[in-house]
Amino acid sequence: MRLTRCGHACVRLEQDGVVIVIDPGNYTDARALEGAHAVLVTHEHVDHFHEPVLRAAAEADPALRIWANRSVAEQLDGLGGGRVTVVGDGDAFDIEGIGVEAHGELHAVVHPDFPRVTNVGFLVGDTGTATVFHPGDAFTVPARPVDTLLLPVHGPWSKTGEVIDYAREIKPRSALSIHDGGLSESGNALADHMLEVCLQGIGADYRRVAAGAGIELT
Repeated sequence: MRLTRCGHACVRLEQDGVVIVIDPGNYTDARALEGAHAVLVTHEHVDHFHEPVLRAAAEADPALRIWANRSVAEQLDGLGGGRVTVVGDGDAFDIEGIGVEAHGELHAVVHPDFPRVTNVGFLVGDTGTATVFHPGDAFTVPARPVDTLLLPVHGPWSKTGEVIDYAREIKPRSALSIHDGGLSESGNALADHMLEVCLQGIGADYRRVAAGAGIELT
């Protein structure tokens, strides 16, 4: 499986000619959806779901399928033809031979003044293959092992210590930074240093993948 970072929280996964894009938001490279077969959306916040762009991509390609929670699906009303599938915690489905599981229910708490929205993480990959978990904006722990954790490094709902503890609980073989668009270059460097040091104890390989860059996952 090949992973390409497309800015902030968005990644593009490619395996056996199948392209899956997760969380194309308003910080996402506009080319992220080119040639995509499927899109997974964790929740409705605009840095993860940019409705006009996703709708335009779906209208341009009648074969494009979308899986998301109900609130996102309702905003994509009118696409028709069963193009959008509502999923929630515990659901499992198949995208062109690639297994996907949905995990989690709610966005992490930002502040009591802000209502919590539905958030569902996606575990991509079957048992015996490389598995990749995108938690969205939550510290959800899937019920089975994760090879590669897409680690939300920074957000208004977290602090670095919680991010470290989350990765330690998951115990992935590797952790890749996502959700870092709100940090400066020096802020990212500090977060990277702390995560590299603190995840050594669980044997996890932590690294930052630059926007637009790709790596092979094994």
